Amino acid sequence: RRSGQYTMNHDHSKKTPDGASFDRSGSQDSLDELFLDDYWKELENIHETRGNNHEERVALVVKEPDEGELEEEWLKEAGLSDLFGESSGNSQESMVFLSTLTRTQKAAVEKRVETVTQTMRKKNKQHQIPDVRDIFRLQNDSKGKVCDGSEPSTVRTSENKNETQDGTKDPKFRLGTDEQKSLLEDMPFLDTDINLEISFAEQAANLKDSSVGKMWKGGGGDTLLPNFRLPKDKTGTTKIGDLAPQDMKKVYSLALIELTALYDILGTEFKQQKAVKIKTKDSGLFGVPLSVLLEQDQKKVPGTKIPLIFQKLIAQIEETTLGTEGLLRIPGVATRVKSLCQELEAKFYEGTFNWENVKQHDAASLLKLFIRELPQPLLTVEYLKAFQNVQNLPMKKQQLQALNLLVLLLPEANRDTLKALLEFLQRVIDHRDKNKMTLNNVAMVMAPNLFTFHGFGSKAIEQNEFVMAAGTANVMRFMIRYQKLLWTIPKFIVNQVRKQNAESQKKEKKEKAMKKLLKKMAYDREKHEKQEKTPNDADVPQGVIRVQALHLSKVSMAIQLTEELKAGDIVARFLSQKSGNLQTLKREEVFLYEIGGNIGERCLDDDTYMKDLYQLNPNAEWVIKSKQS
Repeated sequence: RRSGQYTMNHDHSKKTPDGASFDRSGSQDSLDELFLDDYWKELENIHETRGNNHEERVALVVKEPDEGELEEEWLKEAGLSDLFGESSGNSQESMVFLSTLTRTQKAAVEKRVETVTQTMRKKNKQHQIPDVRDIFRLQNDSKGKVCDGSEPSTVRTSENKNETQDGTKDPKFRLGTDEQKSLLEDMPFLDTDINLEISFAEQAANLKDSSVGKMWKGGGGDTLLPNFRLPKDKTGTTKIGDLAPQDMKKVYSLALIELTALYDILGTEFKQQKAVKIKTKDSGLFGVPLSVLLEQDQKKVPGTKIPLIFQKLIAQIEETTLGTEGLLRIPGVATRVKSLCQELEAKFYEGTFNWENVKQHDAASLLKLFIRELPQPLLTVEYLKAFQNVQNLPMKKQQLQALNLLVLLLPEANRDTLKALLEFLQRVIDHRDKNKMTLNNVAMVMAPNLFTFHGFGSKAIEQNEFVMAAGTANVMRFMIRYQKLLWTIPKFIVNQVRKQNAESQKKEKKEKAMKKLLKKMAYDREKHEKQEKTPNDADVPQGVIRVQALHLSKVSMAIQLTEELKAGDIVARFLSQKSGNLQTLKREEVFLYEIGGNIGERCLDDDTYMKDLYQLNPNAEWVIKSKQS
């Protein structure tokens, strides 16, 4: 490989190994045609900036966990800490959760519980330590079979590959391997379609087993980026921000387990890093944790989700023109950038900072400095290495799937800031004819700012610098190019959330029934209240839904469901009434929401086919409201 051409002092040749000069107008998509010149230059600028900064900063200490600690932390993050330790007897909620997992997800959980169990036994902890097989066997005994019909502790073997499933009574939520395998065979998905209906790890396991899988290792080498797309889902595409917080919590747990299962199947290491808490600045702009920044910003602009300084720097860059040649690549003058940084710290919140003094390249340098100076990386200490390891996955589709899950795992503040950054970078690329900044150029320049994080030290990076450069730049390209896909919550995860909610409701109903039997008076009163609350239920005939616009209009509508009726049609009908507060809102602010039944709350995209969704969640209520309310 070309890595031999580079020295370790970052003074890298600007010529390709065969002596040909680098052509900046090369293919937008091909990394092989692109020399990593921009990456090394950016790295030099970063080192120069750090050299000029004489203030000693405390590097973030990343702790290497002891044996079993990593897995214990993983189980806590996945919401399964009650499977071990003092609370292991009280794991009813976890049993509901486990009953919705796919086979590969279960295997990932088993593997971690097994490690924790062995570690606890070694340490002679006096907790009740269940055998992982008993955990899944309990479910089998109570239900006959777990939700996907798989045996309790098997991961795809040749014996169980073609096993038929009879587990879940409700076909809407079938998530098992065999069900998914037949779905994979039946559905007419193209190579460039991202299948969100079937677990990514299950797709990888099926591919590995099939004849196609024998060729898959060559799939990651090609550097051209396919035009991946999401096939239309009749029940609506769910984006981050569409679900209620209680359901997003479940999405987080499922995404963590799914990502781990995917990495397990593909033989890639997945280890969450842990930061040792260190003292950080509790005010200011640069080097301040995102959460602290947002807390102080929300006092000035309530509801803001992206740091004000970050928004202002982007606006400042865009104010001139995005057509400036070398934008983001050409650095500002280091001494001036340092001086501006100090002046901003003193005057930004007072509103006395003079932005007319800030040249465009200085603003771009300040934006990159802001990202680098965060006390913890924008992609988080926990998942930075997992983001880097995406490059090791064999196929581009799998790399995209892994990035999708990783975005779901980021804290809200990090995710919102990353989204604003990627959208801005795409706008820069849209002006590539003038600014000469293609997708590759922008990825090369931004990768060192997001991935060479001071807390991890530079030794490990420099050991294999070329691979690190090409790999992280590739991940950066993926994040910019496919950003619209990355903020989608896969349908199979939404279905698992629905399944969990449905199972929890069944249990609640049983408990309520017992109480009602014991308290006949209370039962009668509850029944009477329930009838009072839902007077319209009896009036609504089959195939008709009642839609309300709670705070916006006194009018509610009974709407006949047809095959072609979409959520956007219902919103349009309400807006045409011009009643209540509806007329004060813009069309793009108003959405139809699915509330209750087997989901907490979900904002529907306008192209959702209502009859298909009603069949998936017949007990939901349908409410029109603005996204702010």
